[in-house]
Amino acid sequence: MEPLQQATAVFVVLALLGITFYWLRARGMARFTLPGLTGSNQRRLQSIERLPLTAQHSLHLVRVAGRVVLIAVSPGGCSVLDRGDWNASSPEEGLPE
Repeated sequence: MEPLQQATAVFVVLALLGITFYWLRARGMARFTLPGLTGSNQRRLQSIERLPLTAQHSLHLVRVAGRVVLIAVSPGGCSVLDRGDWNASSPEEGLPE
């Protein structure tokens, strides 16, 4: 009788864990993906470089789906300063032309 109780306890714990993961995913608090199941392993968003100007101001160079975007960040918000195509073969490691 004891092995049946242990197996039941393990099943209950795994079921509770699965329900918790499902609930978190449904609420958008967690994202669980397995490599190879999404069809594309290429990242669409990548931070290339960050240049701090002051303690609260900085410039960010970000690659988004084949394009590069220069973003200014301040306490008041964010501003897009420049956009360009991503050219990974350039000598400056793919900086916009």
